Parts: sequence; structure tokens; C-alpha cells
Amino acid sequence: MRCIALFLAALLLPAQAAVLAPVPEKATAFERAVVQEMSDARVQPRAYARHLREFRLYFDGTLWNRPGRVPLQTEEGLAALDEAIAFLESVRPVGPLRFNEGLALAARRHARDIGPRGALEHVGADGSRLSDRLNRLGTWQGVIAENIGTYERVPREAVIQLLVDDGVASRGHRKNLFNPNLHQAGAGSAPHRDYQVVTVIDFADGFVPKR
Repeated sequence: MRCIALFLAALLLPAQAAVLAPVPEKATAFERAVVQEMSDARVQPRAYARHLREFRLYFDGTLWNRPGRVPLQTEEGLAALDEAIAFLESVRPVGPLRFNEGLALAARRHARDIGPRGALEHVGADGSRLSDRLNRLGTWQGVIAENIGTYERVPREAVIQLLVDDGVASRGHRKNLFNPNLHQAGAGSAPHRDYQVVTVIDFADGFVPKR
């Protein structure tokens, strides 16, 4: 009888392991939509410029008064928005971005790290940089980059914020978004202590998650 019991226990172990195994995190609809919006802007920048034009009516100097939203104090006002529109209407289209679940996980983990601390930097609490965080989760190829945005809970508006890049003299977020050497991306969002929500976007030429 003891042998039969041991045999039955052995049969149960795989099933128990399947139940206890952690389920990998999947990106939310918002996170996937952010990557799709960025891809749309890259593929059809002139068409995407129309979305930015819709916001021109809501500027009063440097104050951005969007309907149904708390007014947002910008640094450059309408000038930065118009510059972004001109950029989209003149830039050559680049290839689409493919959503990558591994990049999304890396982005989400960083958002959860900096959000509660009220931080906006690209260095984690443990001193890790983007390359370190990606190395923990898989293997990346070519170029990598990271964007961080705040406040926006609507995917299109989160992307428009990065395209306008108000107050960022280098327009680094916009440059990352239109970098033709970046082909994959993942977004991760989390609550932020000071700015309500933070969205991190990790880009790579290629990224293969660990099994």
C-alpha cells in the first residue's frame, strides 16, 4: 500500500507544480496601446500631426487647459507643440514598433521602483541602469533606450507628451521615439507619488526574454 501511495503522490506533483508556478505578468491594455500609438506616429507622422493640432485651442500662454483636466503649467507653451507638429509634418516615416512583453516587464518594474519614491530618473533604487535591468530578464541586441512620462492616463496623450517634449531642450524622448534603429518596445505604468502616474517605455533593436 505504501508503494501505491508514493506512486500516486508522484503523479500529483506535476499538477501541484503547475498550480504553484508563478504566472508571468502580462501587459495591460493601456501599456500595449502606448506602444501601438508610438508605432502609428512612426509609420504615418504627417497623419499623426493632426492629433497634436487638436490641442492648439487649449493653450493660454504656457497654461494647457484641456477639457475635463486640471490645467497643466508647461514651460514652453504653444511653441513646443507647434515645433512637434512641424517635426511630424517633415520627418520621414520609420518602421513600426513591435510590442515586446519582456521590455514591458522591465519598464513596469522600473515604474514601480521610481513611482513610490517620487523619482523620475533612469537609475533604479539599487543603482541599476537600463542595460542592467534588461540583462536580468533576457538578452538585448543593438541599441537600447528609455523614455519616462508622467500624468497621462490616455495612451495617445502619453505619446503626445513625449513627442512635444516640453522643457527638454534635446527633445531626447522624441528622438528615441523616431530612432530607426529601435524596432521593439514595451511600456510599463505605475502610480507615482508626486505626478499621479508614471509610464516607462523601454526600447531595443531586439530583445529575447529568458525562458
